[in-house]
Amino acid sequence: MDLCSAPQLGSLYVTPMLEGKTAVVTGSGRGIGKATALLLAEQGASLVVSDRDGQEAQETVAEIVQHGGRAIGLPGDVTSDAFADELISAAIDSFGSVDIIVNNAGYAWDAVLAKMTDAQWDAMLAVHLTAPFRILRAAAPFLKEAAKREEAEGRKAMRKIVNVSSTSGLRGQVGQANYATCKAGILGLTKTVAREWGRYHVNCNAVVFGWIATRMTDASGVAGNERAGAPAGVPAAVLRQIEEATPLGRRGTVEEAAGAILFLSSPLSDFITGHALCVDGGLTM
Repeated sequence: MDLCSAPQLGSLYVTPMLEGKTAVVTGSGRGIGKATALLLAEQGASLVVSDRDGQEAQETVAEIVQHGGRAIGLPGDVTSDAFADELISAAIDSFGSVDIIVNNAGYAWDAVLAKMTDAQWDAMLAVHLTAPFRILRAAAPFLKEAAKREEAEGRKAMRKIVNVSSTSGLRGQVGQANYATCKAGILGLTKTVAREWGRYHVNCNAVVFGWIATRMTDASGVAGNERAGAPAGVPAAVLRQIEEATPLGRRGTVEEAAGAILFLSSPLSDFITGHALCVDGGLTM
């Protein structure tokens, strides 16, 4: 085969890989989450688009629907106490199932450890660890009952969980004691769920992102967080150093990040679980 004319991933299948599946993607109003929602929809999944910003969530929904997909938007904060149950209920009520959960929502709020406040620490725990835990706990009854029902019918359907981690959780990062701790912690949660839920035909994996070109990693004068009144982004000099240290010499695109999530959400990964897939241009190899 002429490699220049080789088919794209989706074209290897007569029908889309995720036809008939329902996917929940948190933080899918923009960035990696939006790219993921669009790609999963392109592969046939019905989407629950979740984001704090209701307008951005609806823009993602509109784009999916415009291209013939099925999607609903659920605005809200993943850290609120009732949101996990609302999210899973929305998927089941709207589409009858939960087959793919992508725990992507998050942000950074940086400071060196000596100057980090309790509010900064607690905020990262809430969004990067407690929220995914609650969402998976809320989904557990459906996942277990669906597996038992399908086994009784003599069939098996694999369901997918993809948790988003970061190279900060593998290597540490100056100014990110809170964020790095949480991104390491999500790997422990991933492996534990993989062990507990394999019997229910659930693959639970993580993507470990390096520097992906999003607003969070855009160059700015100072690293900060919009919620705290500081601009998002990283100092331009730091960004240049990271790109120089990356063997591929650049940041990844949100589409490349979404491609890794699609892989772990698809039948191509049916015998992969408890794995942390580094998507970092070779930074941590």
